[in-house]
Amino acid sequence: MNTVPWHVLHVISNHEKQVVQHLVVRSVEHYLPLYTERVKWTDRIAFVERPLFSGYVFARVSPQNRRSVISIPGVLHLLGQEERDLVSCAELDRIRDGLASGLLLRPHGLVAVGTQVRVRTGVFAEAEGVVREMRRQCRVIITLAAVHLSFSLEVDLGDLEVLKMPIAKAGPKPVPEYGNSTLRNIA
Repeated sequence: MNTVPWHVLHVISNHEKQVVQHLVVRSVEHYLPLYTERVKWTDRIAFVERPLFSGYVFARVSPQNRRSVISIPGVLHLLGQEERDLVSCAELDRIRDGLASGLLLRPHGLVAVGTQVRVRTGVFAEAEGVVREMRRQCRVIITLAAVHLSFSLEVDLGDLEVLKMPIAKAGPKPVPEYGNSTLRNIA
């Protein structure tokens, strides 16, 4: 198994599949996680495959083929200039395994509120995220730090380990006191 981290290609939204076709022609290892969504059109219902991370494709880019990759039509930018911009093999393997096993992974906006948790069991064991909703199962938002994009995952509360509780929001700030002459002269 290859442990070289993945670069992130920022591409024009809705051009992910075309970029992948160009990567195939150039023999560049790539991954585009797709999920299936039911779409209702005026005349029928269809199932459409959409990117889990709209506007992003993952690729292993060597220095030798860097120029040919960034010149692909639809590619806007190549992330990965620094270590924090790379995606680990483990992160993408979890996503690949989760989609393959039928887990309901869906795109989700970046979330900065709620309880930080770590998934203890299953395909996403050791993945960290933020609790977003409570229903029969708990919805956890998992973020890929390199692209600042997230997806939601529904898991049982028993499968989570609490890492950090949310900070309680402070009440309203007290009104600052002004000198007596300013307020009284206006009144």
